[in-house]
Amino acid sequence: MQRRHDRKASKNRDRFTEEEKWSRINHSKRSVGRHEVRSWTTAAKQSLCLMWQKVKVQLLLSMSFLVAVCWYCRRLYSFLAQLLKRWSNYLQRKLIRNLSVLTEVDLLGYSVREWKGETKQAKHMREAYEELFWSCHIKYLRQVRKDNYSVLRAVLFQIFSQGIPFPLWMKERDILKLPEKLLYSQGCNWIQQYSFGPERYTGPNVFGKLRKCMETLKTNWIEISATKDHEERGNLCNTLFSDESKEHKLYEAIKFIMLYEVVEAYEQIKNREEPTHNLFGLLLARDSSSDPLSFMMNHLNGVGDSICLDQVELFLLGYLLEVKIRVYRLHRFNTEEFQVNYPEEYRREWNEISLLTEDDRYYHIPLFRT
Repeated sequence: MQRRHDRKASKNRDRFTEEEKWSRINHSKRSVGRHEVRSWTTAAKQSLCLMWQKVKVQLLLSMSFLVAVCWYCRRLYSFLAQLLKRWSNYLQRKLIRNLSVLTEVDLLGYSVREWKGETKQAKHMREAYEELFWSCHIKYLRQVRKDNYSVLRAVLFQIFSQGIPFPLWMKERDILKLPEKLLYSQGCNWIQQYSFGPERYTGPNVFGKLRKCMETLKTNWIEISATKDHEERGNLCNTLFSDESKEHKLYEAIKFIMLYEVVEAYEQIKNREEPTHNLFGLLLARDSSSDPLSFMMNHLNGVGDSICLDQVELFLLGYLLEVKIRVYRLHRFNTEEFQVNYPEEYRREWNEISLLTEDDRYYHIPLFRT
């Protein structure tokens, strides 16, 4: 009995030992499997870390490069913007400095700046400007350079900027031939004493210079009047009236046309013929311009240099250019001479331009707004 019990116990021990052994074997296998999984995980993590380190370095380099490029581009943009601004300001200052007809300014603001104080004259001028603003609907003005070409500049600038066509009579008579015609057909040798404003040029080459002046007037007038776009025409005017040399040629051409017409009217009066317009009689009735030579020497030669056109000559200017020139004379405010037309008699089809003056010497351009 005891032996049977011992054998049974021995068998149980062997069974438990065998189970324990298999258990240990299975545990060992599981341990090995977990170790292998950990090894693969660790290897994968290490590989990913290495790849990330490499990618991270590349990303940092790329980002640093992009930041550097952005900074450089920003600095370059800032530099170019400043350079462009300086260049634009330089061109603008140069254009404004050369431009003889400035851009429009507020009428009442201009009057307050120009006529400060409480003197009788200042109050009178401010009242005149207010009358223009409220009654005549003149809201702005363009200042014209104050020299002895002022009225010619103001008139021609408006003719060009409005696109008023070249006068038909100037086309038919070919104004380019007028200088030679005056010399050879009418024998006016004294024309060699003609003076070109501040240049005071006289001599045998006067005809060549006068022809260039006539060409400049005709070419620019026809070109600008043929430009239909208002903005483009304005740009052409600004360019022309910022070129002093061309400007002076325009004015000298107008002066010579005035002289030529006076010569013709004088010859008609000498031959007991009726002049084309009675204003020539008024002009030649003056002691200082009783004939074409005295008219040139005492009046036209000084225009642009020491004197400007006077009232009688404005009648002649409007007549020859075929425009009605309405002048607002602020120093004549509250009188019948506050608004004057040159000439007083004009054709219905003529275009109208307006001038504004404070002293009958320097003129500005009024702008109407309703």
